[in-house]
Parts: sequence; structure tokens; C-alpha cells
Amino acid sequence: MLHPRPVRPWILTALLLTGMVAAAQPAPVSAPRPQVDPTARTIRVEGTGEVKAQPDEAFIDLAVETLAPTAKAASEQNAKRMEKVIAALTSAGIARREIQTRNYAVYPDYGPPAPNETEPKLRGYRVSNVVSVHVTELSRVGSLLDQALAAGANRVDQVRFGLSRQDAVQGEALRQAVARARKSAEVLAAALNVKLGAVLDASTVTEPPRLYPANFAMAEMADARATTTPIQPEEQTVQAKVTLIFLIEAAK
Repeated sequence: MLHPRPVRPWILTALLLTGMVAAAQPAPVSAPRPQVDPTARTIRVEGTGEVKAQPDEAFIDLAVETLAPTAKAASEQNAKRMEKVIAALTSAGIARREIQTRNYAVYPDYGPPAPNETEPKLRGYRVSNVVSVHVTELSRVGSLLDQALAAGANRVDQVRFGLSRQDAVQGEALRQAVARARKSAEVLAAALNVKLGAVLDASTVTEPPRLYPANFAMAEMADARATTTPIQPEEQTVQAKVTLIFLIEAAK
């Protein structure tokens, strides 16, 4: 016959103390947003800031699309063709880490139904492999496009320009927005013949830059061109908006 093992007193005491310590720890709470006194006299203003900057980086979305009777054959053809494209880009000085897969898809390709039939006819399988190439020398974007197309890429989905130091540009737009909001508050206070007090509340919305997309269609004809594809980057625009609530000081 089995007898239950006695619980040692010191073990029971440790368990009780552990439970008491865990129960005594307060639950984490988030700092509440300061509330504006509803009886206080305030001035609420908004300000916007906008900064334009020349882009200093680009992302080229290149695709290799292949069609074959089977998915395996289409995938193998696609892999060989994409390797040639990547080799051409790395030979041009693009680091391998700057080339990343953006999308890979395998799907059946159907054609119109045969005569006297209603079901579409399976023509084979299509494989699409899209890579994104990060370029920091914008003057080379056009030539890199041409080299990729010559190596076997048969689609350029998009060219996107951006800012590597976006935080600095956003900060400048925010400073402009605050300065304009404060100026509006000062004008209002002077017009109302009241004295502007401290800022009671502030909120902001910073909009990301408007990326410039240059869309491309199927480009097999690129091989016939003797000149480099011209690509002109567009200025990036960063906007910020702030809302400030100022206290109206009581008259003395």
C-alpha cells in the first residue's frame, strides 16, 4: 500500500511566501494622457509643415516570369534566368545583400476553351519571381535596368525613390508645423486682447514621404535600344501636422 509523501513545512512556507509576493506586485499601468481642465479658457490651433528633399536611394522591382507545361519545368527555367539577372547586377557592383526577394508565385495558366468545350484549357504553369534591388547611386538606375533586362528580366514592376535620412526631414517638417501653430496662436491672442499662456496639450501627425513610382510594362524591346533608359527622380515631400492647445492666462 502506497502512503502519501508528507509535505515538508519549509516547502509549504516557501510556496505561501511566493504566492504572497506575486499577489502583492501591482499590475503595470500606462501613464494617463493629461486632461485639459474643461473650465479653463484655451486657444486651440493647428499648424502644418512641409519639406521637400531630393531622394538619395531607389528600389527597383525586377521580375522574371516563365511559362512551361509543368510547374517544375517553369520553376527551373525561372531559377536559371533569375540567377543570370542577379549575376549581371552583382557584376555591375550591386552587393548581393541589396537584392531581396519581394514576391514568388507559381500558378496555372489557362487559355480559352477548345471548340465545343466549356472548360478553359490548361496551357501550363507560370512562375513569377520578383526581386527588389536597393540602389544608392541614382545616376545608375537607368543603366542597371538595361543590364537586368538584357540578362533575362522580362518585367520591371516599379521604381521607387526614397530618403535614407527620413527622420531628419520629418523633424524639420514638425518644427515648421509647431512654429506655424504658435504663430497662429499669438495672432489670435493679440486679436482677442488676451495673454497667451503655456501649452496644455500637443498632438501631431507626420505623413510619410510621397514615393515616386515609375511603372513599367513588359520590356523585351529594351535590348534594341542603344541609349540608357532615362530615369528622373522626383522630389520627396514630407508633411507634418500639429495641434496645440494654449492656456489663456487670467487678467491681473
